[in-house]
Amino acid sequence: MAGPGDNSRPGKGKPVDTEPFKRAVTGTMRAIAGEPELEVVFSGDRPGVSANAARLPEPSRKLSREEVAITRGLSDSMALKLACHDPVVHSRNAPSGPEARALFEAVEQARCDAVGSMRMEGVAGNISAMLDDRFRKANAPEVTGREDAPLQDALAMMVRERLTGTPPPASAAKLVDMWREWIEDKAGHDLDRLVPELEDQAGFASHFRDVLKALDMGDEIGEHDESEDQDESQDNGNNDEAETGGDTEQDTGEQEASPQEMEMSGEEQDAGETEAADAEFEDFAEDDMAEDAEEAGESERRDLPFSNRPPVSDYKVFTTQFDETVTAEDLCDIAELDRLRGFLDKQLVHLQGAVARLANRLQRKLMAQQNRAWDFDLEEGLLDTARLTRAVTDPMAPLAFKQERDTNFRDTVVTLLLDNSGSMRGRPITVAATCADILARTLERCGVKVEILGFTTKAWKGGQSREAWIGAGKPATPGRLNDLRHIIYKSADAPWRRSRRNLGLMMREGLLKENIDGEALTWAHERLLARPEQRRILMMISDGAPVDDCTLSVNPGNYLERHLRHVIEDIETRSPVELIAIGIGHDVTRYYRRAVTIVDAEELAGAMTDQLADLFDDEIQMATPVRGRRKRAGSHR
Repeated sequence: MAGPGDNSRPGKGKPVDTEPFKRAVTGTMRAIAGEPELEVVFSGDRPGVSANAARLPEPSRKLSREEVAITRGLSDSMALKLACHDPVVHSRNAPSGPEARALFEAVEQARCDAVGSMRMEGVAGNISAMLDDRFRKANAPEVTGREDAPLQDALAMMVRERLTGTPPPASAAKLVDMWREWIEDKAGHDLDRLVPELEDQAGFASHFRDVLKALDMGDEIGEHDESEDQDESQDNGNNDEAETGGDTEQDTGEQEASPQEMEMSGEEQDAGETEAADAEFEDFAEDDMAEDAEEAGESERRDLPFSNRPPVSDYKVFTTQFDETVTAEDLCDIAELDRLRGFLDKQLVHLQGAVARLANRLQRKLMAQQNRAWDFDLEEGLLDTARLTRAVTDPMAPLAFKQERDTNFRDTVVTLLLDNSGSMRGRPITVAATCADILARTLERCGVKVEILGFTTKAWKGGQSREAWIGAGKPATPGRLNDLRHIIYKSADAPWRRSRRNLGLMMREGLLKENIDGEALTWAHERLLARPEQRRILMMISDGAPVDDCTLSVNPGNYLERHLRHVIEDIETRSPVELIAIGIGHDVTRYYRRAVTIVDAEELAGAMTDQLADLFDDEIQMATPVRGRRKRAGSHR
């Protein structure tokens, strides 16, 4: 990839069209990663990468050369991770302890970056700019002691220095120097042994285990069979040899035993298999009886294969002791809510007119749908013009009238679930609050109840849950490690006029933190299931994938995203709740079956009204053949 500024010459402080830059970065990422179908999304959410998708920061309208280099460095680093990293090899060699695993992850990323830096000079410059920006934003130049200087960052920069000969970025120099002497004394020789293994991930990982032992982390490595790869290759060799007719000692042993097996007739083999199955079933039944006896009650019947029980997720929570579900009034006094609501109204005076017009359009659609059916062939009512001839020729003829009637419009409740994460700060959250407010008012006029919920966490990077985990000795893979905060801005039964001020809470400084979407979706879904309405609709509004730094630092990188997919699949396939999603600057169509992605928050109002209008259109179309059918003259006989 070309160096910073080679292919793009942004103006100095002048607004530029960023689309060509985005296309260039996307094409380069796909080329380096070797993935022509790689999906690249630019958004205000935290950057990240998975097997088939990458998320990069949205470039500003006034691009500088520095920002171009940083974005390129971030994209190059992600693409190199996809090209040079084997997740299977990584998982097999990863340490079990959280601290050792953090070192292992950081050094593996440094290895991937080094491979690209050694091959392409431009990539080396881009990654250096990206790292310098990252450490500067993390206040690395201001660290005063090792407790503020992460060991994994220092070790990764030292490994990169050895592999490429490039010194640490200026912003990370102080951080690295605090650890350099200690690391060199303990593991300098083992670090040198990593250099020849640069492009061999398995060999590199094997040698890095020696580095961890030298750094007194041998107890966190866990059990690992170093001959595993050799055994696998031998097994593959044996399989190939067997297929081609080769003889081995194992094959010989099997052939010596085969005459005795061949003496058994086919019927005897079937009988033996049946006896084994019966014995296994008897053991199974005895275990059940023993459990019943121990519990002195009826135990849960074990599911046999092909059960209809839904798949179980491996997601777990370390503790729910510090989670909270609160109303807006619990977090803020009434006077403060009124002030924040006034601030929200001032921020979006010009937007309210546009949103109100969209809401009125939705209201006209819903009201029209509720008064569009007629009953025909009645004895009284309005004269049916289609029967006018019969009424003139035979004025005493019955069944010549019609009457309009209300459509059997099912009771409906809509839940708006708003992402209250830090990345929504600013324009997105103000637009979301105003749209939810006006939409709730509109649907209430149409007899549709609306609930407005929000989700975030009580703290950044873990709260009391993390402290409890540390106090418990930092057990491995603890699951979710943050304190949830679920907020009820408006309950379904509360009138809009009483809940209007609550939405101002979203403007409060310090409210928006991390987002754990899977559990929030489960919470909102369970509240909907408890409602008595016949039709229940859940609309998720989010600007990114679930992110909680504390949880992801001690669990697999896709831990929260995997749980979100599990929850969505369960709702979409097994629940009566209708789920739709709107992504702000983030592609949510890869998660939800019914979803739309908008680039600008200003488009949110139109997306919300269109999605709901489409749902109600579907409702009418499904029922139209029944409601629009005329009764025959003799239908009352």
